[in-house]
Amino acid sequence: MRWPALIFFLLLCALQYPLWFGHGGWQHVRKAEHELTVLQEANDKIALRNAEMAAEVKDLKSGYDAIEDKARFELGLVKPGEVFVQIPEPISADKTH
Repeated sequence: MRWPALIFFLLLCALQYPLWFGHGGWQHVRKAEHELTVLQEANDKIALRNAEMAAEVKDLKSGYDAIEDKARFELGLVKPGEVFVQIPEPISADKTH
């Protein structure tokens, strides 16, 4: 009676080994879930960036106000007849050396 139980136990262990340690086992699944989480976070950041860019494109296509703001702040352009005044930041004692 002892031998069949031992054979059954060894057979059960042999069948369980791939589940725990083989390809597709719990360790592999856990690693894949971690990689999936990292990729989903990266996709979320990219989707947010794409949404911001799409909103900017929509603003640029809809009118001249967005184009004018972009030209003024990013390129430093002024309209004819305007005077550009730049006020420098005061130099602190820490930045002189």
